[in-house]
Amino acid sequence: MGTQPATSAVPLQTGVPGRLELLQAYAQMLLIRRFEEEVQRRFLKGEVHGTTHLCNGQEAIAVGVAAGMKDRDLLAATYRGHGHALARGLDPGGLATELMGRVGGTCAGRAGSMNVLAPEQGLIGCFGIVGGSIGAATGAALALRGSGRIAVACFGEGATNQAYFAECLNFAKVLSLPLLLVCENNGYGEFTAWEAVTAGADIQARVQALAVPAQRIDGNDVLAVHDATQRAATVVRGGGGPAFLEMLTYRQVGHSRSDPGNYRPSGELEQWLLRDPLRFARSAIEQQGLADARALARLQDSVEQDVRAAFERAAASPFPDPAELAAASEYCDA
Repeated sequence: MGTQPATSAVPLQTGVPGRLELLQAYAQMLLIRRFEEEVQRRFLKGEVHGTTHLCNGQEAIAVGVAAGMKDRDLLAATYRGHGHALARGLDPGGLATELMGRVGGTCAGRAGSMNVLAPEQGLIGCFGIVGGSIGAATGAALALRGSGRIAVACFGEGATNQAYFAECLNFAKVLSLPLLLVCENNGYGEFTAWEAVTAGADIQARVQALAVPAQRIDGNDVLAVHDATQRAATVVRGGGGPAFLEMLTYRQVGHSRSDPGNYRPSGELEQWLLRDPLRFARSAIEQQGLADARALARLQDSVEQDVRAAFERAAASPFPDPAELAAASEYCDA
């Protein structure tokens, strides 16, 4: 991956309205990381079915974007959406139960890993189709015009080569829709470096050609992500039309369950691990005296216990009754 993340330091201010509470953000990112690690373990045991797409290394985007939104704003994410779901406030136990296909899941065990939605938390869906989140959020933004609310679409850099991106961006600009587009550029579209399949290798230039404001952010710095999201959301919410944020980050794991990541150049992963979002946040917390190593260790233990409890609850839940599924299918056909 040729592009390196820009550094975009945001002064740490806690307890100030509009600013992110860093310790809370770190706890959320840690929850997402441990949750994803447990998903992988359960998948290898055959307890999580279908496929999985983990967001290890991209937690700062999920947490920073969610913190920069308001409660009644709407979010559409991708199939790599567990982090966004948790950041929007989904119960870890309910999400774990959903991924294991059990009755008590967020979507009654019928959405699986890639298609979770939770309207009560403003999550209008995680979409398995590349670019699908862009179309969904654009439609939501059309419905939200004049409401003071916004719709946010999170998607990978590969989606910018899909028709969804160009069509929805143009549509949103023409109608001045309250739409915030967040590109999570993790360097690879599945197994291919994004520069190899993106003409011009400059996503921002495509956006700016339509007179849409765009900014590139260090997506591993949760404070920078939050600050940029909040600023862009303010413009969008105020009737300024769509805005675009490119978050530079790195997927620390393979694309999906069976990807060992052998396409990565030697040493690239190790280099990016030095920029791990959890490492950044922890360092800032210690430097600012928000918590010492002992307190952070207790926080980690607490998060790990919560994740274990979530999956134990999930494993104890029953599977959906096939008779109920058949009845639901007949109702839909009618």
